Amino acid sequence: MNIKEISKQLKSKITVVFLAYKRTDTPLLAKIIIAITIGYALSPIDLIPDFIPILGYLDDIIILPLLIALSIKLIPLNILQECEVQAIDLWKNGKPKKWYYAIPIIMIWIFIIGFILYKIFS
Repeated sequence: MNIKEISKQLKSKITVVFLAYKRTDTPLLAKIIIAITIGYALSPIDLIPDFIPILGYLDDIIILPLLIALSIKLIPLNILQECEVQAIDLWKNGKPKKWYYAIPIIMIWIFIIGFILYKIFS
């Protein structure tokens, strides 16, 4: 497998995990681990900063797949299979159909940047 295939597979697994998180019949422990996984995947803050050569990207290569694997292990098989089917339809033409899910994350970052600028210039 090359890097593109691995990254595509990770993208689809994160989508499956996210869909399982939204379901009410997913166990609580699985939801907690999924929340940590998604938060880590979306967070610009890493355990080891990316500017450190090799080690910076090593945590993304090791920690994120481990969190995804743990999340998948905690999701019941029937829920996992249903979410995998849903995940196939979610990405059309390489872009998510529901792109507006990113709006809250963008708003949070705008608020954080605005707050930092306010503190710097006041």
